[in-house]
Amino acid sequence: MSRPLRDPERHTYGEYRTWPEDQRYELIDGAAYAMAPAPSRQHQRLVGELFRAIADALEGSGCEVNVAPFDVRLPDGDEADDHIATVVQPDISVVCDPTKLDDKGCRGAPDWLIEVLSPATAGHDQVRKLALYERHGVQEYWLVHPVDRVLTIYRMENGAYGRPAVQELSGRSRCSACAGVEVDWERVVKGLPDEPCIG
Repeated sequence: MSRPLRDPERHTYGEYRTWPEDQRYELIDGAAYAMAPAPSRQHQRLVGELFRAIADALEGSGCEVNVAPFDVRLPDGDEADDHIATVVQPDISVVCDPTKLDDKGCRGAPDWLIEVLSPATAGHDQVRKLALYERHGVQEYWLVHPVDRVLTIYRMENGAYGRPAVQELSGRSRCSACAGVEVDWERVVKGLPDEPCIG
């Protein structure tokens, strides 16, 4: 499913910052896509457990992990912030270069991004954002399918994403972009509600 557009106009981060906070959007090449309504409890629990596991693994590493809403600005060059045409809010962002972080969020490609899929975001995350993150050089992109309990991992190889690795949400998954970080899926999915992930 594709997210609805705010309007047919091209927008910038400067405009985006003036919009009401109760109406959330992502900008991709200037197009403003409406964010989905509040995610389901299952989605939020899964994001929370992933964040906890990753934050624990990264402690003392110099890398920083954040959860949405957290603005990731992806400039096309050296344009000023107000002229940036792409700003997204991934579920989880890991940044290991402190020069990319500021009070507004992150400017430049994070090292590792994770999206937890739901019916309202699946197409957007698997197609539009995949191409966007590849273009901007995000080293590793994980798509977590909570209903099917499947993980899809894209890793940068010679400037492009190679063939994705696909596995069940069991055992452990290692992040290549952050050396030494593993996600223990038994810990992450333990206690998740059985309700469908609808948001």
